[in-house]
Amino acid sequence: MKTQINHLVVVAKTLELGVQWCEATLGITPGPGFDHALYGTHSRLFKIATPANPLAYLEIIAINPAAKRPASATAKRWFDMDDAALQAAIAVEPRLVHFVANTDDIQAARIALKKQDIDRGLAVQEKRHTRRGVLQWQITVREDGQRLFEGALPSLIQWGKEGAAEPLRLHPRNSLPRSGVTLQSLAITHPSAAKLQAAFAAIGLADMGLETGPANLRATLHTPKGIVTLESHGI
Repeated sequence: MKTQINHLVVVAKTLELGVQWCEATLGITPGPGFDHALYGTHSRLFKIATPANPLAYLEIIAINPAAKRPASATAKRWFDMDDAALQAAIAVEPRLVHFVANTDDIQAARIALKKQDIDRGLAVQEKRHTRRGVLQWQITVREDGQRLFEGALPSLIQWGKEGAAEPLRLHPRNSLPRSGVTLQSLAITHPSAAKLQAAFAAIGLADMGLETGPANLRATLHTPKGIVTLESHGI
């Protein structure tokens, strides 16, 4: 099983405020993103890939006030976006809250985490028509919307149709232009670092900077404005 960073998740109060924050903080305007009808959210994306993290992009996501969620939608939005503490934090400014890891076997990764007594959630099927073809993926989402470990345990994603010869052919990395921002490192501290380390090993997520300490994600980015650090501060 091979697992690596897929994208960072920054939650904003509104998508417009997220774009303004990105321009002021990172010095770029994010590209187009997705609408997520099932969760009533929408996003903007930009590439932050490097040779060490070749799939990496950053997603700025917010609740879409114009969206009408289907009757079949689960009660909670993903990424803890209905959580009062998270909403209070992003009311001040957008915040790095989570990351998503790409795996080549999402079902095996879910089972591996269950053996660690961790329920990462169901693998939800998604697809979207693009000019390049049908973009398909599976992503783990819990019914309660929780990220787990204050966002330090990644949600899992697997791109492409199951059994496809080139599962990453339509990955966003292939359609997003270079943004001028690159991910230099992602470091994690957490009081349960030993349990997190075991979980990372179980899903094949290697070379993560993980230490015992207060819950925090710390992403270091090289940007047109210089080195910028984004932190979750335990939210």
